[in-house]
Amino acid sequence: QVQLVESGGGLVQAGGSLRLSCVASGSIFSIAYMGWYRQAPGKQRELVATIASGGSTNYADSVNGRFTIARDTAKNTVYLQMNNLKPEDTAVYYCYADIAMVHNTRVFYPYWGQGTQVTVSA
Repeated sequence: QVQLVESGGGLVQAGGSLRLSCVASGSIFSIAYMGWYRQAPGKQRELVATIASGGSTNYADSVNGRFTIARDTAKNTVYLQMNNLKPEDTAVYYCYADIAMVHNTRVFYPYWGQGTQVTVSA
């Protein structure tokens, strides 16, 4: 089995910064994409940023230039550095990863973390 565990959420004032981390553990053979999504109350879950195994990144327009995604392949970890936070960034942030397990190395399945709350006060 695979687990994704996020950390680093919290309460911050507008203009502040937070760094989220997500560690994948279990019988992992390979991880393709890793990323972050978020869901605000009453809204659908939306993509924040993704990073491929080769390092290419993709960002939502709303966070481009303020957030930076990075990964440590050796540690199966993905990070999200969030700067200049705004009240509209308030949401539960979910880690995501496409993972192939050791007993089925040719198939990648999507896995999600449990979410971490980020609250930005005005």
